[in-house]
Amino acid sequence: MLRPNAVKAKLAAGEEVDGLFCSLPEPSVVEMIGCAGYDFAILDTEHALVDPQTLENLIRAAEAVGLTAFVRVPEDDPGAVLRVLDAGAMGVVVPHVRRRSDIDRAIRAARYAPEGMRSLGGGRGPGFGAIPPVEYTKRANAEISVIALIEDREGVEAIDEILAGGGVDLVLPGPADLSQSYGVPWQLTHPLVREAVRTLRASCAEHGVPYCAMARSPARRAEWRAEGVRAFVTGEERDLAARALRDHLAAHRSA
Repeated sequence: MLRPNAVKAKLAAGEEVDGLFCSLPEPSVVEMIGCAGYDFAILDTEHALVDPQTLENLIRAAEAVGLTAFVRVPEDDPGAVLRVLDAGAMGVVVPHVRRRSDIDRAIRAARYAPEGMRSLGGGRGPGFGAIPPVEYTKRANAEISVIALIEDREGVEAIDEILAGGGVDLVLPGPADLSQSYGVPWQLTHPLVREAVRTLRASCAEHGVPYCAMARSPARRAEWRAEGVRAFVTGEERDLAARALRDHLAAHRSA
């Protein structure tokens, strides 16, 4: 059943929030992320193969441990936006936002009238009838986040137009795809990529939209925090698990 969006509330209050990308379609992994103290997880249905029933159980696992579940949907897929929200996600991460029309389509799919035209339905969101339909539509519009993932040069160049139209709750950069878009694949610290990310942050500050930094190291987090950023994605659970496994084996072999 729809609950308050804790991430949205914390950011509005000036508090910090931390999240992870989660690509493994395993509810116990989502539970572990929540039990570790993270504020949110971005469940990946763009790069990962996740069937609808499993996704719903991933969201249930997040709810069970007080973790806010956002879902990265496939590019330009309004139907996917509807389905993940009906499954109980507290927001959608919209990939490859290159122009205002991209986010307009996502908002139309994610929000009910008058802000959008999300298809009306029942199920998990309104608690199978526990929340009256009209009340649910109002609460869903207030709580559900639309997050723009900017990972193309065109999106960086159009960021002011994208944000000026309103309706975006959070902006997240995609440094890897940005590097490719700028012709320097996987060179995440290249000056072109760094400048693109700075441009996104500056536009968010100008338009009053929270910016979520990719901060895979404590040093990067400290840099962004010093600039007033309060939302951080600190990595992906597969990378963290793989690194821990390698370190564990290396420690035993060197004993």
